[in-house]
Amino acid sequence: MFQKILSKIFHRKQLSVKHVFALYCFIFAFWSLYRYFPEGVFPLWVEELILKPLIWLVPTFWLVLKVEKEKLLSLGITKKNLFPALYWGIGLGIVFAAEGLITNIVKYRGLQLPELNYSFFELVGMIFLSLVTAFSEETVFRGYIFTRLWRLGQNEWLANLVTSFLFTLIHLPIGLFVLSYSPAVMLAYLLFVFIYGFGSAFVFARSENLISSILLHSFWSWPIILFR
Repeated sequence: MFQKILSKIFHRKQLSVKHVFALYCFIFAFWSLYRYFPEGVFPLWVEELILKPLIWLVPTFWLVLKVEKEKLLSLGITKKNLFPALYWGIGLGIVFAAEGLITNIVKYRGLQLPELNYSFFELVGMIFLSLVTAFSEETVFRGYIFTRLWRLGQNEWLANLVTSFLFTLIHLPIGLFVLSYSPAVMLAYLLFVFIYGFGSAFVFARSENLISSILLHSFWSWPIILFR
């Protein structure tokens, strides 16, 4: 009886690991192929509102609801721990924003901001788009990959390191094919992505609410635009 229970647990762990890496490989392959094509294949709003949810969210939700027979609550999509999520997301987000500001000052030997010639509605649209992007990426990496690896290994920090590495790796194609970074700039870019990914999983682990990671994602992405 005891051996049967152990075998079932071990079998479930094997399946869960396969699910995690099958999902990641699927997303990485399709997203890398898309990034390989010249920039501007689709408008940004089509890419973030339609294409990314189809490639990233649909298979994730299918795995959770149909294969694992779990609820979206297991992804951190919940109202619980809302205030801790806001506290952690905004708190660490301010740190990332300050980092972007300092980087800008060091790089240009003084604060230098790009001209933002956006109307009110364009600005609102960009904020909405950034939140949708954050929801897609955080649902997959923090909501699914991180929680499953943490659950399987019972080690938050190891799960965080692996998830952050995978998150960094999936940003490699845009650096290569779209942004065409030099090796030195690429290393710096990937380092910043890894640090962000680690921080995002950290705040998520503290609140177990996806809002914390979504807020942090927004605080992280906007300084890149404003202080680049």
